[in-house]
Amino acid sequence: MTKKLILDLDAGIDDAMALAYALASPEVELIGITTVFGNVPCAQSMTNCRALLELLGAPDVPVVAGADRALAATEPYTTMVDVHGANGLGGVKLPAPRTAAEGVLDACATAAVSFLLDAARRYGENLIYVPTGPLTNLARALALDAQAVARIGAITFMGGALTVPGNVTPGAEANIANDPEAADAVVRSSVPVTMVGLDVTHQTILPAAEIERWRALGTPAGEAFAAIVGYYSQFYLTHQGHLGGCALHDPLAVAAAIDTTLIGTLGINLKVDVAGPFRGRTVGDAARLRDVCKTAQVALTVDAPRFVARFCERLTCALA
Repeated sequence: MTKKLILDLDAGIDDAMALAYALASPEVELIGITTVFGNVPCAQSMTNCRALLELLGAPDVPVVAGADRALAATEPYTTMVDVHGANGLGGVKLPAPRTAAEGVLDACATAAVSFLLDAARRYGENLIYVPTGPLTNLARALALDAQAVARIGAITFMGGALTVPGNVTPGAEANIANDPEAADAVVRSSVPVTMVGLDVTHQTILPAAEIERWRALGTPAGEAFAAIVGYYSQFYLTHQGHLGGCALHDPLAVAAAIDTTLIGTLGINLKVDVAGPFRGRTVGDAARLRDVCKTAQVALTVDAPRFVARFCERLTCALA
């Protein structure tokens, strides 16, 4: 049976690649996207998701409004992160989406939470949920109905760093740093999760030649993605040149959720520091280190050549 997939996107550039990868993956059916703030404000994420779905020939996939701020925030998030450009898509202007999003933006992510919980109750273990931004929507869903969330077959999030430094502070990765309270609530819950963080995503780098192959397809999607990801790749080369190109953060999380053999994991009970100089750090919870049940699996190894080859193959199919 084909698995059902929900993506939770703060739709920047690697989210766009993750979306294209998901649409080109025969193992899953993308049944919806919930949106969140992070790389861009939530309203921009909604616009980007709808425009990308239309570009990729999947306009009927619903886009559902999620949290517009962190759990502890009193005002909506308004930051545009430089690495993703002025609109979250490298400044590339896509045609205005014709489809409308579902629900309205609010602090409690009402529409996104309802959508996720309804899917969890309907599909249970046949559902895969992949958040690629702050975990605010998931934390809201857990607070409302943890039993329904526990029925989800796999929850794999992109975020965190266990054995390597963070990318916004020495201890914190960006998605977790944007809402440490939400991430802490998620990893301290009894719901099993898999963390795909910088430990492995910085090992998966897009070959520069692949961007030109997309351009050579001569399709609207190929040309748009070549421009969008070209911006991202150049930003990485300028600011993190030691990596040799742009990291495939969000696509790896989606790929690992679909095929767990791509990664090797460590079972551990996590916590997130929510105060002090290490705010946003993902680290083992000393109080639960001896617990037999480990609620988190943290990716520490990755079959990078196999994943990158599969990513390039599927993106070519999605953009053709």
